[in-house]
Amino acid sequence: MHSRLVTGILPRLSPVRQSCLKRSPLSTFKRSLRNTISRGSVDVLHPAGEDEQYDFGYYDVILPKEPFVWGVSHIHPRALPAHIQRPSYAVSENSAGTQSSHTIVPARKLADLTGENNARLRRAASLGREVLEYAGSLVKPGVTTDYIDARVHDMIIARLAYPSPLLYKGYPKSCCTSINNVVTHGIPDERPLQDGDIVNIDITAFKDGFHGDTSRTFLVGDVDDKGRELVQVTEDALEAGIAACGPNRPFKGIGKAIFESIRHKDFCVSTQFTGHGIGGDFHRPPWILHHLNDEPDVMQPGDCFTIEPCIIQGSSPRAWIFPDGWTASTENCARGAQAEDMVLITDMGAEVLTRR
Repeated sequence: MHSRLVTGILPRLSPVRQSCLKRSPLSTFKRSLRNTISRGSVDVLHPAGEDEQYDFGYYDVILPKEPFVWGVSHIHPRALPAHIQRPSYAVSENSAGTQSSHTIVPARKLADLTGENNARLRRAASLGREVLEYAGSLVKPGVTTDYIDARVHDMIIARLAYPSPLLYKGYPKSCCTSINNVVTHGIPDERPLQDGDIVNIDITAFKDGFHGDTSRTFLVGDVDDKGRELVQVTEDALEAGIAACGPNRPFKGIGKAIFESIRHKDFCVSTQFTGHGIGGDFHRPPWILHHLNDEPDVMQPGDCFTIEPCIIQGSSPRAWIFPDGWTASTENCARGAQAEDMVLITDMGAEVLTRR
C-alpha cells in the first residue's frame, strides 16, 4: 500500500490540465478531454506523435469533484479507541488528525527469521489478507467505497490493530480504493460503485508492532472483456515478479520478469510507483521497481518487501495527481489495475506472507 514515488519522476499535471484545474470549472476540464472521452466509452490516443489508436473499452472515467478542494483537511478521519496501539506517525498530536511526516529508515533492515518478531510479522500479514478478503466480499454495484472503508476500519480495530493508512502523511482514510483510471491511492468517498467498474482495494494493518500490506483489483458486476483482461494481466505480472524472488537473486529481476509478462500485450507498467520494504516500518528500503532497471543489489534472507505493480492499458504509463494530493489517475484516462503481496526471503526461497 502507498507505493513510493520514484525520485525524479514525480507525476505532474500537463500545462493544459494545470490551467483547467486552477482556473476553470470541471466542465471545462471535461471539454479538454473531448477528443479522448465519449460518454460510456473511452478511446484513448497514443502519446503525441503516434497515430495508432486504442479502444480501452467501456467504463466511467473518474475525475476530480467540483468545486475543486485542495488537500484533504476537509475529510475527517474515523475515530479509534484509546487502547489501539498506533504506529509512530499516528501518535500524540497526530492522533487528532493533523498531518504527520513519517521518517523512512535510511538503511535496509532485515527481519528476524526466528522468534516472536517473525511470528508478529506473519500475523500482521495474515490479518491484512483476511481484511482484504472481507473488503472484496463487499464489492458490488451501489456500494460506496466510503462504506467499504468504514467496514475495513471496524474489522481492523476489532482485531486490536490499527489501519496503517490512517494519518500516514495526512491520509484521511483507513484504506485506499482506486477505480478505473485511478491507478493507486484513491480516497474512499460517497460515489456508488457502478456496474462495469474495476476497483483496487489496498489494505494495510498494523498489529503488535508490524504492518501487513496487500491489495487486489476487484470486478464490479458485468465488467467488459478489456477490463477483465487488464485485471488478469495484472495478477499474472504479480506472479511473475514473485517467481523472480529468492536468496541472492537480483532485485532487478523482479522488474524484468514483470516486463517480460506484458511485453507482447497492449499494456505497460507504471514507472512512478514502487514496492517497498515493510515490517516494523510501513515503508523502508529495499524499494522494488516494477519496470526494467539496473538496481545492483540482491535479495538476502530476512528481506521483507511488497511487490505491487500498477499495470495500465496502452503504452503511456504517465499518471497525475488530483487536487486532493493523493489520487493518481492516468493522464490519458486509460484504466489501471494493481495487485500486491508481501514477500519474505528465506534461506530456502521466498514466502508470500499475505496468502493462505
